[in-house]
Amino acid sequence: DRTASGEVSLDGQVVPQKDTFRYLGSMLQEDGGIDEDVNHRIKARWMKWRQASGILCDKRVPQKLKGKFYKTAVRPAMLYGAECWPTKRRHVQQLGVAEMRMLRWMCGHTRKDRVRNDDIRDRVGVAPIEEKLVQHRLRWFGHIQRRPPEASVHSGQLKRAENVKRGRGRPNLTWEESVKRD
Repeated sequence: DRTASGEVSLDGQVVPQKDTFRYLGSMLQEDGGIDEDVNHRIKARWMKWRQASGILCDKRVPQKLKGKFYKTAVRPAMLYGAECWPTKRRHVQQLGVAEMRMLRWMCGHTRKDRVRNDDIRDRVGVAPIEEKLVQHRLRWFGHIQRRPPEASVHSGQLKRAENVKRGRGRPNLTWEESVKRD
């Protein structure tokens, strides 16, 4: 029930209004941003890291094996739902920083040791998070493209503008509605 002031109540109890909402493991923000979701995914990854730290920090376990375990048990916790994120550079950078902290910890190095990120990635056999994010998005895009044209996921697509005089430089992309409205 809605009251005159716009508050929502269930069984007489007022439900507080929030700026963020957790739905199916993702954090939805009122403004449509993903800052909270990225932070939530990084925290979820650290929780998985703590659960697996006995294996990942053990010096007797080969680093390649640690990398495989990391890729299958820890990384998916951070990339859950990431294929739909409208990411910005700072979001990708946050994810990359969190990943490198974990990989350095796995190898027993700190930033003071001045070991390059690429060298650490090579030791454990882990690709950069940016590449994995692109792979997830392309896989998702393939799923969308294989849907029938009348499916609701095809409500809008990025297309090149047609019948427009072109100037110099890269052509503009426009957002066109591909669903016919009645």
